[in-house]
Amino acid sequence: MLSPTHLSRLFCGLSELIDFSNLDEVTLEANPDDLNPSKLADLKAIGINRLSIGIQSFLQQDLDFLSRTHNALQVTSSIAEAKQAGFDNISIDLIYGIPTLSIAGWEENLRNAFLLGINHISAYSLTVEDKTPLDYLIKKGALKPIDEDLSLAHYQLMTSLMSQYGFEQYEISNFCREGAYSKHNTAYWQGKHYLGVGPSAHSFNGVSRSWNVSNLNNYIDSVEKGSVSSESELLTATTQLNEYIMTSLRTIWGCDLESVRLRFGPDEVERLLEHSKKFIQSGQMMKQDEKLILTSKGRLFSDGIAASLFVA
Repeated sequence: MLSPTHLSRLFCGLSELIDFSNLDEVTLEANPDDLNPSKLADLKAIGINRLSIGIQSFLQQDLDFLSRTHNALQVTSSIAEAKQAGFDNISIDLIYGIPTLSIAGWEENLRNAFLLGINHISAYSLTVEDKTPLDYLIKKGALKPIDEDLSLAHYQLMTSLMSQYGFEQYEISNFCREGAYSKHNTAYWQGKHYLGVGPSAHSFNGVSRSWNVSNLNNYIDSVEKGSVSSESELLTATTQLNEYIMTSLRTIWGCDLESVRLRFGPDEVERLLEHSKKFIQSGQMMKQDEKLILTSKGRLFSDGIAASLFVA
């Protein structure tokens, strides 16, 4: 939503505080209707080299259902214009499990992405949050409820086609061509440190998590007074371990037992090995070298498996 002028000022300010010499990925999130040739050229000049475009679907009936502000024509034109502007590292978001989306329609969505030369796809199952317009319309009977069987069929088709077209499922909801992992998101899953700037932004330093005040006016007031209003929590060893189990099992790299041993002690490794036996025997998990990794069968139940391995 920021203009190229505002983004340029932001980057100039950041460069005075942070060494950008080793920076090799700068991602901007955008919707198709945010982009045009002139703006894309400006973004490229600023130093942005990766775009994450929230297209959600190539099909107009899905976009209408989701109440998106862009249309199907803008979806394809935004990707084409981004490529013309020199962006060769493009990620798109897709949503499956939409009641208006047939199996054939979902396959069309995926094949469109493959044909356009996209090298990273994030795909999420539609969920209905309480007290949202979608929740209201479904409860009122104006829209069909989410069909879990349809979502599962979409997921299974997706993983099959992704593999056929050379995409690696490196995280439950993320797929990429060789080496095109999102460095930003991968940092979260691997428990790396990150800094969040702006209202509501979260930061993590390995042992604590902090978050800035969400109210924009309060945020501006605190900055003008020389500080940022924020809250923080110190993460216990148990919380750190449980978070590592949850995030690591979502990825192809899995839960590194040597890392667990160094950070949390050998007893936790033994506990994990004991509790994971039933999942290894059922074919939902495998132990590869010193890592516990979910199989394709296990990824369908990743949250439940991870929760069963948590320290109570």
